[in-house]
Amino acid sequence: MAGASEIVVTLPGGRRVDAQVGAHVVHTDQPVSNGGEDAAPTPFQLFLASLGTCAGIFVQGFCASRKLSPEGIRIVERPELDPETGVLRSVELRIEVPASFPEKYREALVRVADQCSVKRAIQAQPTFRVETVVAP
Repeated sequence: MAGASEIVVTLPGGRRVDAQVGAHVVHTDQPVSNGGEDAAPTPFQLFLASLGTCAGIFVQGFCASRKLSPEGIRIVERPELDPETGVLRSVELRIEVPASFPEKYREALVRVADQCSVKRAIQAQPTFRVETVVAP
């Protein structure tokens, strides 16, 4: 899968944390109320955004393959968190299309967005291992 290579995370100062992803740097920060400068999304917000943007890539590809304009299409993501623990309970992705979008393709958009690799990775319940090592 594209993008499944090593990611290097650094701590540039304050509450900021950056991730080097190939040729790109992804910035994160914390809100002012949590000691940050609110200069970038939090890591959890980036995680949630990855779900919606992944679905968006699949919807965009579907439209391109059928020469349909993606203009006016929006994906509105609504995460539901447990009010006591803050743990993610569910995620709703609502694909909003303009009235001019062909009706015969509307349900297909749901099936296509459902193929999102980020969503599938979460559903696969991967194992995590965290360790501390002395840098070379």
